[in-house]
Amino acid sequence: MKAVVVDNYDSIDGISIKEIETPGISKGDVRVKVGAAAVGFVDGLKVQGLYQTKDPLPFVPGTEFAGIVDAVADDVTAFKPGISVIGMARSGALAEYISVPSAALKHLPPQVPFEAGASFQANYLTGLYALDARASLQAGEILLVLGAAGGVGIAAIQIGKLMGARVIAAASTAEKRDFAVRFGADQTIDYTKADWRDTLRELTGGHGPDVIFDPVGGDVALQAFRSIAWRGRHLVVGFASGTIPALAFNLPLLKGGALLGVDLAQIQKREPETHARLIAQLFDWLASGKLRPVVGKIVPFENFREAFKTMQSRSALGKMIVKFN
Repeated sequence: MKAVVVDNYDSIDGISIKEIETPGISKGDVRVKVGAAAVGFVDGLKVQGLYQTKDPLPFVPGTEFAGIVDAVADDVTAFKPGISVIGMARSGALAEYISVPSAALKHLPPQVPFEAGASFQANYLTGLYALDARASLQAGEILLVLGAAGGVGIAAIQIGKLMGARVIAAASTAEKRDFAVRFGADQTIDYTKADWRDTLRELTGGHGPDVIFDPVGGDVALQAFRSIAWRGRHLVVGFASGTIPALAFNLPLLKGGALLGVDLAQIQKREPETHARLIAQLFDWLASGKLRPVVGKIVPFENFREAFKTMQSRSALGKMIVKFN
């Protein structure tokens, strides 16, 4: 089969598609013919060896995928060949086939295309875990979403609206701000402007945001925290800016505010009951049509580098998707 293979940690231009052996099926496994796979910020870091954990070389990148069950182990009863599924794995999704434990898969509702399925699980689970389990976002509260046009930012906007919040989307270009409004943002802010905090103060009537969803980091995160409401909650989701901010401890004291970390990789292991509850909620919203995953740019498998480069340049609107024939 064909797969993107990382032989050495390198730039995106240094990796390529190669012919490798189609994965077999061990006890409890399901092999999926991949229809679409997502490319996220973490995937780009892993390829370059810059992520906090490193995949052993060589490896096939990609954690999220959707496709059709190709074969199942004898002891697997929940899935049968021909069924559409979505799944997550540590790596291996940027390939024509992937084998994973059956527990890593969920049934894909028939009305949801592979591209939307591949863009769903990581971003929306991150958003719901952050806003529900960590920040306890309440109906009527003000939610400020930084990096609002990215995959996880758009997910936070949609989930915030489903939870009854008033959502203010912060993004750097008019195109990104219009994109955020299309998917539910009530108001927008250009955080590249020197007076953007004054605009935020006006939009919130001097109250400030009750919850800040922050996948960006850098100076904009520090400035956002300075505007947070009393007893506000700042969700630390990631550092797409490339800079980890250093917050003076007097600011949480003066604001009565809280910094809350959000790490998707640890949820299932450390909080299994919460993970199960949130997954059930997400798939209920997905099946009912209340939640429609936002698909960003779709590129064919042979052009996979374009997906990585668009995401790394922070010009992506929504999640980047690689589509297989």
